Amino acid sequence: MSFTSLGLSEPILKAIEAQGYDKPSPIQEKAVPAVLTGKDVMAAAQTGTGKTAGFTLPILELLSKGPRVRQNQVRALVLTPTRELAAQVNGSVVKYGINLPLTSSVVFGGVKINPQMQKLRKGSDVLVATPGRLLDLYNQNAVRFDQLEILVLDEADRMLDMGFIRDIRKILAFLPKKRQNLLFSATFSDDIRSLAKGLVNNPVEISVSPANSTAKTVEQSIYPVDKKKKSPMLAKLIKDNDWRQVLVFSKTKHGANKLARFLDEQGITAAPIHGNKSQGARTKALENFKTGEVRVLVATDIAARGIDIPQLPQVVNFDLPHVSEDYVHRIGRTGRAGEVDKAISLVCADEVGELFGIERLIHQVLERRELEGFSPVNKLPESRLDTRPIKPKKPKKAKQPREHVDGQRSGDNARGYKPAGKNKRHLPATGSAPKRKPTRARKPAENGSTAVGEEKSVRNNGSNFKRGNTGRKPASNQSNSPSHSGLQSHSGSKNNQGKPTGSGKVKKPGYGGSYGPGKSSNRPSTNKPTANKPSRSRSKPAPQK
Repeated sequence: MSFTSLGLSEPILKAIEAQGYDKPSPIQEKAVPAVLTGKDVMAAAQTGTGKTAGFTLPILELLSKGPRVRQNQVRALVLTPTRELAAQVNGSVVKYGINLPLTSSVVFGGVKINPQMQKLRKGSDVLVATPGRLLDLYNQNAVRFDQLEILVLDEADRMLDMGFIRDIRKILAFLPKKRQNLLFSATFSDDIRSLAKGLVNNPVEISVSPANSTAKTVEQSIYPVDKKKKSPMLAKLIKDNDWRQVLVFSKTKHGANKLARFLDEQGITAAPIHGNKSQGARTKALENFKTGEVRVLVATDIAARGIDIPQLPQVVNFDLPHVSEDYVHRIGRTGRAGEVDKAISLVCADEVGELFGIERLIHQVLERRELEGFSPVNKLPESRLDTRPIKPKKPKKAKQPREHVDGQRSGDNARGYKPAGKNKRHLPATGSAPKRKPTRARKPAENGSTAVGEEKSVRNNGSNFKRGNTGRKPASNQSNSPSHSGLQSHSGSKNNQGKPTGSGKVKKPGYGGSYGPGKSSNRPSTNKPTANKPSRSRSKPAPQK
């Protein structure tokens, strides 16, 4: 079958011929006619089998027959999980639509938003975007979707795995209901497949290869090695085999930086590419790798999506991925367009679990090779292929509301930090806490007067103390002598005649009337009359004469 039998127009066929393609891939043979019919499509195929052209070619054909795009409007929207993949898809749109009067734009984070806003003012027939930056542009009224006809989710499995499902739902909320939905991915797990079916309407499912299978054109092998000798072993393999273009996968961003520095020290030009790098640095590293200025490109799994390099001869797994499906995506960077290339993995004894999981996923025991001088001290266990089918993970059950537990504050009742069984004052069925016992009534004073000896709690310098009386004594109406007028102290101080005041007994010197056991007052006395004012002394008043 040739491209002419797929129903494509002459301008698109000329662009395909200019790229050197004369026969469509299996995914293109099935996807292009299905998309041209206007139906929703879910397509799963191996990485490197031409999925991007599988939806780019029919989209250009459909848009070429429609009206012109208006200002700030978009006719076809393509969502991708990474910046590199967005740039790759936009490049395919430009190459295949070079003979058509259509425009395309690409937007993603990591760069200034103003140039992207200015470019979208004239409208764009095809917009390739990452979810986060698209939401920013929509919130700033830089893009509208009244003319939207087609929505594409590229690498849908990775997009959902990376947590973009919430952003996708937000985007779907403001898109027109009547549209064509396309989902293209390398793998579809059962959970992702069921979730994707909720985003499309009666889709046409296309699968040209078994799930999680690798291309037959890729020669796979592993080298057992100790973890500390991985970097020297990689340098020796590159020098001995004279590899000029090697894509190396690292598990962490720090590991990618460390390995790139080590290879530079060994005289091998290398550059890291990962999420912490700026978009300018990532683009420059990728361009230098394609032109041959950099021999080794060290990448992480997220940054690896969208690295489309024709005739990439070697891919090296410096670290095995935690998720077995990522191994399929990694080695899918090589062996494209029918080329026979190599995929090598450096495996230490700590990664035996990941190795067995990968072999079970691809239904193949990987060939083991040894490099002289790098025999591992910790031997790698022999592989035994597990042919049991991989069961899908069960969905997590919704959490039921729990009752109060020890150490947790309850919002329904004020039990504090104790369960109901341990705190007798707070019972679960009583509602509010029981009332406290009433305090004992004070004994009345001997002379029948009330409010004598009343206490008040005050705070001073962070400590509590009791403030008692001020040493005042009820005035007598019968005596007008100076000794009965004015402020009298009960701390044992003497009057002008040298006789003790108050009750007639000399008390021990202490802290004062309100500051300690002595109950002596340290305040200066005043000569203000205190007639008709009751005493506030804690001690019993002296009997009246």
